[in-house]
Amino acid sequence: MTTNLSLIAIDGPAASGKSTIGRLLANQLGYLFLDTGFMYRAVTLAALRAGIDVMDETAVTALAAQLTIDVTSGEGWTDGRHYTAWLNGEDVTWALRQPEVDRNVSQVSGYPGVRQDMVRRQREFGRRGRVVMVGRDIGTVVIPDAPLKLYIIATPEERARRRWQDRQAQGYTNNYDAILADVQRRDTIDGTRTHSPMRPAADAIVIDTTGRTIEEVVAEILAIVHDVTYTL
Repeated sequence: MTTNLSLIAIDGPAASGKSTIGRLLANQLGYLFLDTGFMYRAVTLAALRAGIDVMDETAVTALAAQLTIDVTSGEGWTDGRHYTAWLNGEDVTWALRQPEVDRNVSQVSGYPGVRQDMVRRQREFGRRGRVVMVGRDIGTVVIPDAPLKLYIIATPEERARRRWQDRQAQGYTNNYDAILADVQRRDTIDGTRTHSPMRPAADAIVIDTTGRTIEEVVAEILAIVHDVTYTL
């Protein structure tokens, strides 16, 4: 599909399907796919590895500013990755998905200093154009003038089920109820934080993925992209 959209912003809660949808959409359009959540996960992983208490806002913020964080394509890899995340030159793609990172990333991502640093980096990616950018506050804070904003949702139970299935595939033995509780906890943290709370932009199109296939949702969004492109 040919489109003159410079950027598509996709936001939504954890495990709503936004990353998979964003990746497939980027592939269809020939755009760069950027899942901004990996940046906050990278900071969280770095803090855990350094033995820094994630509740220590000053220490975590100082650490974030010192990190080299980058992302490249997942092409050429055979382990199922969709992109390759780099932290200080180290491939940490799968390390970012560890349960301990899951439990602490909402705390780290809520720190204003960390978000300010990451948002600056995200805007640099956005300036390249032809980007599908996925996160929690892309349409409200990072690129508020994005020509198309989507907000992807699903019920907490559906999202917990998806995360539980992912954990099983990765060899973890997490309990579904524990994952559901963590999903609900993260929703509360992300939605009530003072700085950049997770919420749909006023002009975002909200799409519920509960009980729907990824293919159905992507087809719906491609139709939206066509309509938006036609009217620009």
